[in-house]
Amino acid sequence: MFVAVSVRRIAPELPLTLAGGRPAVGTINVGYGLTSRRFDTYVLGAFAAAALALAAIGVYGLLAYAVTQRRREIAVRAALGATRREILRLVMGEGMRLAAVGIAVGVAAALLLTRLLRALLYGVGTGDPVTFVVVAGLLAVVAWAACYVPARRATRINPMDALRHE
Repeated sequence: MFVAVSVRRIAPELPLTLAGGRPAVGTINVGYGLTSRRFDTYVLGAFAAAALALAAIGVYGLLAYAVTQRRREIAVRAALGATRREILRLVMGEGMRLAAVGIAVGVAAALLLTRLLRALLYGVGTGDPVTFVVVAGLLAVVAWAACYVPARRATRINPMDALRHE
């Protein structure tokens, strides 16, 4: 957003000159310098949203594949008396362990690489703990949601059908 402002009206005592010593006359556009930063923020936000979606799809896909591969094992556990809650906890635990390792590696890499993005950060330090905690928490919630669907599917495996087909 650009706002035309008469500099003489705001600060009449301010000596205004342009390059070459010519006096400044007219209006200036306030907000032009923020346009570049705003665009950079939108682009980085779009990439962050895409990365979050890809992470969720990756965790979901990996865990769904693992449940498919371990279908017989889960059926045997259920046949031997494992409750749905225990099966849910087993699958969710596996997925959340993977997510915790990924979040830990990501936070460590972010702490090292934020110095490269220092010019794009506005109003936030390169080691801002609130930002790191909020982002890690958001990733954990998204990973939990991505793990929950395959885990619920694992609890619905019928032991008789799974063991009969193998």
